[in-house]
Amino acid sequence: MLVERMRAHTSTIFAEMSALALRTGAINLGQGFPDTDGPPSLLSDAAANIHGGLNQYPPGVGVPELRSAVAEHQRRFYGLDVDPDTVLITTGATEAIAAAVLALCGPGDEVVTFQPYYDSYAATIALAGAELRAVALRPPSFGFDPDELRAAFSSRTRLVLVNTPHNPTGTVFDREQLTLIGELAAEHDAVVVTDEVYEHMVYDGRAHVPMATLPGLADRTLTISSVGKTFSVTGWKVGWVNGPAELVHAVRAVKQFLTYVSGAPFQPAIAAALALPDSFYTGLATDLQRKRDLLSDGLREAGFTVFDTAGTYFVVTDVTALGFTDGAEFCWTLPERIGVAAVPVSVFCADPDLGRSLVRFAFCKRDEVLEEAVSRLAALRTEVRA
Repeated sequence: MLVERMRAHTSTIFAEMSALALRTGAINLGQGFPDTDGPPSLLSDAAANIHGGLNQYPPGVGVPELRSAVAEHQRRFYGLDVDPDTVLITTGATEAIAAAVLALCGPGDEVVTFQPYYDSYAATIALAGAELRAVALRPPSFGFDPDELRAAFSSRTRLVLVNTPHNPTGTVFDREQLTLIGELAAEHDAVVVTDEVYEHMVYDGRAHVPMATLPGLADRTLTISSVGKTFSVTGWKVGWVNGPAELVHAVRAVKQFLTYVSGAPFQPAIAAALALPDSFYTGLATDLQRKRDLLSDGLREAGFTVFDTAGTYFVVTDVTALGFTDGAEFCWTLPERIGVAAVPVSVFCADPDLGRSLVRFAFCKRDEVLEEAVSRLAALRTEVRA
C-alpha cells in the first residue's frame, strides 16, 4: 500500500543495526549517539523546568530565549548578524531539513547533494516528489570533482543540500569547495540548505566554515544545526534553522504541520547551555579527537584501511584488506562473529557501488567501550591470517 516513491525508504540502517547489536549483545558503533550525558548544568536546568511547570506547548517558532541564544551563537562563533526573529526552533535538524525540502521543492524540481549522504536526505526528497542529483565523494579524501558538481546542476535545480562536517565520511569542506558550491547555486538561482550539526566537532586545527559567511550567500542560505550532538542529548531532538526571513517563513509553514512544537522544558535549558564558555566547545573537540585516534589506531591494527576523519563522530574504513568486497555483508555478520556493530556506507549512496566496500564506525563512546571494541576487532586480524 505504500506509495511508490517511498518504497525504498521503509526502514533505516540505524534501527536495523541497533536492533542487531541489542539482540547479539554487540558493542554498538553503528549509530551515532554518545553513551554519556551532556553538561550537568544543562541537565539540571531541564529538570528544574519540568518540575517548574514548563510542560505545555511552547511558542510555535520556539521560546524567545532560545531563538536569541541561537542568534548570539552565530555571532559569537562566526560573526554572523542574525535577527532572532529569523530563527525557527525545530524538532531536531532532521525536521528542519524535511520542512525546508518540502517547503521549497516539488515534482519536477531537482536537489543537488553529495553521496554518501545522511539517509533522511533521500527519503525527504522523495516525499517532496523531487529528484535527487547526487555528487560523489570518493576516498581517500572524500572530496568532489568540480566538473561532476557542475554537471549535477540544471535549469531544474531548486535546492542544494550541503552537510559539513560531513556524515558519514567525516570530511570537512574547505572555503574553496564551499565557494564553488555557492557560485553554482547563485548561477542557477538555487537555495542552499546547510546541515551543520557537527559544527563543533572539527579536528586537527581545521575550521568549520558556514556557507552563510561566504560573500553573497547569506541571502540564499538556510543554516540548520541542533543541540543533540554538541551537548550529547540526541534524544531531546531540538534543532533550529535560520536564514532570510522569506525562506524561514516558508519552512515554518511546513514545520507547523509536522510536529507543531516540541521540547518545551528543554528549550530554555539549551538557551543557557549555548552560552557555556569556549573551554566547553574546545574540550568537546579535543576529547572526540582523542577518541577518534583510539578507534582509528585499533581499526588499522585489526587490518582495516582507515580514512582520515576531519570532523563528526565517525571513521570510515575499507574492508577489502580483510577479504571482503561487500561492506553490507561484512556488517550483518560482524556482531555475531566479533561482537561489534557498524554500518555499511553503501546504504548512504544513490549509487551503492560507490561505497560498496566501505564501513562506518562511531567513536562517540566512553574510552572503555572503545577499548573493548578494539580488543574484539583485533580478532579479525587472526581471521585474515588463518
